[in-house]
Amino acid sequence: MANKDKKEPVSGPCEMCVNFVYDDDDECYYCDVNLDEDDMYKFLTGDTKGCSFFQMYDEYKIVRHQM
Repeated sequence: MANKDKKEPVSGPCEMCVNFVYDDDDECYYCDVNLDEDDMYKFLTGDTKGCSFFQMYDEYKIVRHQM
């Protein structure tokens, strides 16, 4: 049986992450997290499995909280 209290990195595509933001000046998307060298290598090579910074973007989170 898995330990549900243990926090494991959530993986997912960068496009669905709240930290993946659009820069109007450069007209491109980038990861808004201050990545170390290893994490930056994974990001640039497209290996985002197990990203420990992934947070699912949920635009309705505030609305559900108000209900």
